[in-house]
Order: sequence, then structure tokens, then C-alpha cells
Amino acid sequence: MKADSTTPPSMTQRGRNPRGQGGRLREEIVAAAIGLLDTLGDDQALSMRAVSREIGSAATSVYLHFADRDALVLAALQQYHADLVRAIDAAEAASDDPVDKLRARIRVLGAWAQRHPGLYKVLHESTLNQRTAMPFKQQLTERTVAVIQRCMDAGLAPDDDAHSVALDLRAAVHGAVSMRLNQPDQPWPPLDDQIERFLGKLVGVAPMRKSAKRAR
Repeated sequence: MKADSTTPPSMTQRGRNPRGQGGRLREEIVAAAIGLLDTLGDDQALSMRAVSREIGSAATSVYLHFADRDALVLAALQQYHADLVRAIDAAEAASDDPVDKLRARIRVLGAWAQRHPGLYKVLHESTLNQRTAMPFKQQLTERTVAVIQRCMDAGLAPDDDAHSVALDLRAAVHGAVSMRLNQPDQPWPPLDDQIERFLGKLVGVAPMRKSAKRAR
């Protein structure tokens, strides 16, 4: 069907991909699912039909790439997580100081969760998260453990079990983010300030200099 000038872009019938470009359709499907999940904040509320409408294609084309909703949601979460990892790695790479690297990692994680609350909830609190293993989530934990260990090796944090410290830090940060998302009316302090306290109390690193805070 030819779209007229009043047809919303998301409802325009999508043309067939040229031969060999089926991967492009899959990317569009995943991108649409990511956007819808961020809006819905609930994997059970997502429908394959809604995704097909978003890309202007028949529902059957979505099923050609994903057997069911769980498979699509998992692919969307994996893509979202990969984008998050890249953003965190880029922030860490901006400094040579192990503590600044750790601080950058945690701040970007918190900022992404606040910008994408729906995806955060689906990634950590969804029914799919309870039913399906998501080994890709270990990547962030492993990299955080590594940078905490570098802080310890450099004498910038007390010697301890880096893995246990990383788990404590992760629990604190995720708890702080989750409470903000689920109780938005509470008078929460700035997340960066809370992260700074977590880093001092749980990891044992020196606090950020006031001059550095003002420069943020």
C-alpha cells in the first residue's frame, strides 16, 4: 500500500530488502524493540505486532528473524548492553588514573540507567531476566573487578578481594538507581554524590577533590 502524506512514518509499509540485506531488517527490528522496551519498561507488554508496526513491516517478517518475543527481547537487551559497555569503556579510556577510571565507569552506568529507565528495568527486573541466563551481563562485572584490582595494586585502595568489593559496589549502585526509578517522588540526593560516597566507603578510594567536582 502506498503511504499518503498523512500516514505516520512508523506505519508506512516497508519495502522488501534487496537480496543479501536481511541483516539490515534484523537490525531495524532490534532497534524498534529497544525503543519500545524503553518506553514500556516491561517485556511482557511488548508485542511482535507492535514491533512490526514500528518498522512498517508485516508481523511475519519479524517472526522470520525471531521465533518468539523472548528471543527478540533477549536480542534487544544484548544490543543495549553492548552499547552501554562501549560507552563505559570510552569514559574509562579518557583517564590514566585507576580511581578516575573506576569513577567514570560507575557514573556512566548510573547515567545510562537514568536515561533509559525502561530498558534498565527489563534488563534487571523483568520476568525474562528471571527465566533466562544472560551471560553477557558478566562483562561489566569482570571489567569493574579488573579496575578495582588496579586501584588496589596501585595502593589507591586497601587490599581486599576485588570481586567481593565489586559486588558490594554493584549492589549499592543498582539499589540506588532502582529506588530512584521506583520511588521517583523521594528527595534523592544527586546520584554522582551518592556514587562518590559508595566509592569511599565500599572501595576505600580517596574522595574527589573539590576543584575537580566544580569542573564537572
